[in-house]
Amino acid sequence: MASVPPARHLLRAKDLADARYFDPLTVADLARAAGLSKAHFSHEFRRAFGESPHAYLLTRRLERAASMLRMTDRKVADICVAVGLQSIGSFTTSFTRMYGVSPTAYRAKYPPASTYARVPSCVQRFYGRPQNRTFREDDC
Repeated sequence: MASVPPARHLLRAKDLADARYFDPLTVADLARAAGLSKAHFSHEFRRAFGESPHAYLLTRRLERAASMLRMTDRKVADICVAVGLQSIGSFTTSFTRMYGVSPTAYRAKYPPASTYARVPSCVQRFYGRPQNRTFREDDC
């Protein structure tokens, strides 16, 4: 049986971080997905992708939080928990470090979430149907 190159294992862990960023993942969980020890995984991940696994996971979480701040009207604390972070203080500090403004100030720079609200076409069709029946089916 041919051995799989380490980069393949690292990609498996990176995919896990991308897909399940909202779960309480740790570096140990990612290392387990890659089939490597925690220390070896951290070293190889940094060598392959240029940042630590923790930094990569935090970046994914903060990117998703920024998107949610722009597109929803959820509370900042709810967004913090939704992206898999536990502390609102560390979330605010990390977000400010990455984006240069606090989450609340970041949200204020964009139009309100109601601007982006869309009504699905199936709902529009349902409620857009005429209320008066033209067929005499109900007169029986």
